[in-house]
Amino acid sequence: MTPVTWSASGDAPGKNRGLRVARTRVELERELAQLRSGGATVAFVPTMGFLHPGHLALLDRARELADRVVLSVFVNPLQFGPEEDLDRYPRSLGRDLELASARGAVLAFAPSVEEMYPGGPPRVRVHPGPGGELLCGAFRPGHFEGVLTAVARLFGLVRPDVAVFGRKDAQQVALVRQMVRDLELRVEIAVAPLVREMDGLAMSSRNAYLTPAERGSAPALFQALSAADMAFRGGEHRGAELEALVRRRLEASPEEGPDAPRLRLDYVQAVDSGTLDPVQAARPGHLLAAAGWIGETRLIDNVVLGADAPDPRVSMSGRET
Repeated sequence: MTPVTWSASGDAPGKNRGLRVARTRVELERELAQLRSGGATVAFVPTMGFLHPGHLALLDRARELADRVVLSVFVNPLQFGPEEDLDRYPRSLGRDLELASARGAVLAFAPSVEEMYPGGPPRVRVHPGPGGELLCGAFRPGHFEGVLTAVARLFGLVRPDVAVFGRKDAQQVALVRQMVRDLELRVEIAVAPLVREMDGLAMSSRNAYLTPAERGSAPALFQALSAADMAFRGGEHRGAELEALVRRRLEASPEEGPDAPRLRLDYVQAVDSGTLDPVQAARPGHLLAAAGWIGETRLIDNVVLGADAPDPRVSMSGRET
């Protein structure tokens, strides 16, 4: 992974090299026609912006899969509940464009909400089915309906050959794949590895919300999942026991001390990575997924049980280990 400076806030200075920016559907259509001239293929990376090294890994993977890389930067209001963080979700478009350009993207679609949904909130939406009610869906009603509706609209606007998503959002990946199959959207879905910070915390734009004390406690979620994965590798394949091990680890006193912020677990579940169905007997390749809160920040994470290769870790300067 090419080193790239990563900062918690602020727009990046400088020009965006060869990156073109489309703000409207008309501009997007024109730019895509030019990109596809000569038969070039397009890889698409949908994002909500405030890019971090995890997003950059998606762009790296996209560049391997197609001739041209396109990303979107759009904070989708449909996937936020009434008490969630839509208004304060971190945004930094100038910095995002600079980072995406440095990673080889050639076109960014950055629409306003009015441009994305010109008639107001869409009347027809994509229902995620039973899988959208599991895991995070049980705690965020309507979230995945909003996600799939936006992704389907973006697929219709961009018409990519391949779209790249990250494994951190494993439930989203499974639901997008199901949507593509069921609606015959003719888009290949590729998954890039989950990228972690040096202490194991999964990269997320929302990590910027964490106070210093909360940031010190946040890796406890990954540490608990890792302990369960080690138990799996040691022969413990009962899904319920792997889940209980995570809970016990999180309930123990934090290494930072008894007064350190603790993670309040929403769920931990051993599931089939394709169907999201809970599993009683875990097998290699199944997911152990979890979500919880530290302070006012919600964290999600997962491990692939028995995975051959560890998740890559990247420092905040963008250097991979």
